[in-house]
Amino acid sequence: MSDTRRRVKVYTLNEDRQWDDRGTGHVSSTFVERLKGISLLVRAESDGSLLLESKISPNTAYQKQQDTLIVWSEAENYDLALSFQEKAGCDEIWEKICQVQGKDPALEITQDPIDESEEERFEEMPETSHLVELPPCELARLEEIADLVTSVLSSPIRREKLALALMSEGYMKKLLQLFQVCEDLDNREGLHHLYEIVRGVLFLNKAALFEVMFSDDCIMDVVGCLEYDPALVQPKRHREFLTKTAKFKEVIPITDSELRQKIHQTYRVQYIQDIILPTPSVFEENFLSTLTSFIFFNKVEIVSMLQEDEKFLTEVFAQLTDEATEDGKRRELVNFFKEFCAFSQTLQPQNRDAFFKTLANLGILPALEIVMGMDDLQVRAAATDIFSYLVEFSPSMVREFVMQEPQQTDDDVLLINVVIKQMICDSDPELGGAVQLMGLLRTLIDPENMLTPTNKTEKTEFLSFFYKYCMQVLTAPLLANTVDEKKCLGLDLFTCTFSICMTDIHCFCLSALQEGSTKINPVCPDNFQTAQLLALILELLTFCVEHHTYHIKTYIMNKDLLRRILVLMNSKHTFLALCALRFMRRIIGQKDEYYNRYIIKGNLFEPVINTLLDNGTRYNLLNSAIIELFEFIKVEDVKSLIAHIIDNYYKALESIEYVQTFKGLKGRYEQEKDRQTLRLNRSQSNLRSVLNAIRYRRDARTLDEDEEMWFHEDEDDDEGEAVEKSRPEEEFPESYGKYMEAKKVKESDDKENFPKQTPTGSFKFTFSHSAGAANGANGKPAASHAAAASPNGSPAKSDAPPVVKMIKPRTAMVGLVDYPDDEDEEEEDEEQSPRKRPRLGS
Repeated sequence: MSDTRRRVKVYTLNEDRQWDDRGTGHVSSTFVERLKGISLLVRAESDGSLLLESKISPNTAYQKQQDTLIVWSEAENYDLALSFQEKAGCDEIWEKICQVQGKDPALEITQDPIDESEEERFEEMPETSHLVELPPCELARLEEIADLVTSVLSSPIRREKLALALMSEGYMKKLLQLFQVCEDLDNREGLHHLYEIVRGVLFLNKAALFEVMFSDDCIMDVVGCLEYDPALVQPKRHREFLTKTAKFKEVIPITDSELRQKIHQTYRVQYIQDIILPTPSVFEENFLSTLTSFIFFNKVEIVSMLQEDEKFLTEVFAQLTDEATEDGKRRELVNFFKEFCAFSQTLQPQNRDAFFKTLANLGILPALEIVMGMDDLQVRAAATDIFSYLVEFSPSMVREFVMQEPQQTDDDVLLINVVIKQMICDSDPELGGAVQLMGLLRTLIDPENMLTPTNKTEKTEFLSFFYKYCMQVLTAPLLANTVDEKKCLGLDLFTCTFSICMTDIHCFCLSALQEGSTKINPVCPDNFQTAQLLALILELLTFCVEHHTYHIKTYIMNKDLLRRILVLMNSKHTFLALCALRFMRRIIGQKDEYYNRYIIKGNLFEPVINTLLDNGTRYNLLNSAIIELFEFIKVEDVKSLIAHIIDNYYKALESIEYVQTFKGLKGRYEQEKDRQTLRLNRSQSNLRSVLNAIRYRRDARTLDEDEEMWFHEDEDDDEGEAVEKSRPEEEFPESYGKYMEAKKVKESDDKENFPKQTPTGSFKFTFSHSAGAANGANGKPAASHAAAASPNGSPAKSDAPPVVKMIKPRTAMVGLVDYPDDEDEEEEDEEQSPRKRPRLGS
């Protein structure tokens, strides 16, 4: 069987009975060795990946809908659909499926799944019972028709047969004509039967019947039949609502008649599903799946047709951004875009990308700046919904736009600042809009979605922009409501920053001043709406502490923000005090010494400990949160904070014994002091050991008289002077002086010379006559040996004078460094000496 490729969209039905778009690709039917049969394969047109691989099973029920849809179920609660771009492609794949299953392609469903018991009953029935014979379409037979429709709903096979019978010879249209007759005659019994019939036909879940029932000629009659529910005393007036109350507003005239008809049909079918039909029971929830699919694909078609009409969208944007446009007209345009964006959620990802890029290119974001600043609450709410669609679709697109704004406009009208102002000026007592806007801001500043491969510097650039232009706007209410009583003029900053909503915010701040806490120093916002607003801002700032390491740290330090926030610990609203505490807890949780030093320097634990003490013995969330803060410090062993807490606050905390946290902090503090003392003792001991280790090594040889006599000879003096000249005096000031002193004094052999300690801590000494003999046959003094000690063999400079050990008379003195030409002497020494002389490292 040859492969046939057609462009399709793949959909799956999710748990909410909504169709999820899985992608666009090309479908083919081919034999798959692994599946042992002919299968449907869909490969993505973007990268060729496999979107669908489904074996055409002989027992699977495939259904063809609306000429371009094929729907089937592969397993329980797993429905699939292929939406074809062309009817020809759908027909060809349908023929392949019917060929594999041995079915007639003229059918719109290959078979229905039947359980074993029904299959047995089916085999026991005579052949003629397979056909469903409909009674004549007459008023007198309506009750019989209603009973027949109701009886087949439990049998998939009989539902299929009844659907085929209803579609033949225009039977459905004849029934709807009888509705008009019954309504003219006010035949309530007949109208009640028609309600049962139409409701049962909808539950047949057949797309071909829907095409007939929802056509322009029939849909209002279908709605009329559903008005006469036998359970109601008086019929509903759905048709009156759809024709008179519900008005179709064309913000821009739609010239495409097919598009207009599709919009009308979708609205009315949605009304039938949501309003008229009762909520299906557990046993009926799958009966209307095709109706849901019908609405879903209609929406996809509407969005696609509107998006392709470039003139229409261009005109809409032109009027939306025109200053001369009336407020009423602009309100309609914004509501249109809101519905347009809502419908776009039915598009597959690739088409949705193109849709939002089209809106961005046409100027949707500058238009939102205008409408979000309007006084009309409905317009602002609709604009917020549109903005949320854009942010959820592509935060990077919104960030890219706002970063270009400072070059074109003032800070006050930046889009993000407009959003922040709307959040602060939300008139809803529950701040519903503010909560929504705060979530959008959080998405925009979340570094997790800034890792786009196309712009690797987006995170750095946008965060720098946000903290430069927007952070002061966000924190202005916080700073205005945490001033001291003597500095109430700080409200001017707030009112100046927010001139748009100056009245509301000024009232917030004044109420905070009037209803302030009974505490002496700080002023706390005890107005409930203000407290809610500040809690939202604190939640956003806490998020920043966790995710914006550098920028928020700099901002907190420069503004002394934590001190201002901790003023809110005095609020009578516990949730606000908890928000302030959570902010500090997140800062300490960073375990950053810069933060720790900032807290210690500012003595910022004081308001927290005061709150803990004021809370008394009450066991509540505030108490637990504060205890957890100190427990974290103890467990993580944050040494600087532990020392600060114990040194300054332990006397106030030691009486708290219902938890062991503070005793544990004291224990940590004592352990650290003990460790520091031990380290100090060890360091001092090590220093003494090093000083003791730096000593001259003893020569085991016994000096004989000849060597002593030779030391006194003039030749030795001349040689010594020659050696001295080869060693720069400025490089060895003290060693050189000692040598010259030894040469000049030349005291008797039996006289001991003890070193004297100089003010610098080194030892000053003179050589005995026998010291010269210890220098070896070459007659070089020890100072010259020491002077030659350096890693590269060149004379080494020493800033500190050498430290030597006192020696007894008649004992040889040797240099601190051995030279290669002394190796022979050392070998002889080792033979004469019981141990090898120690060698000092540099």
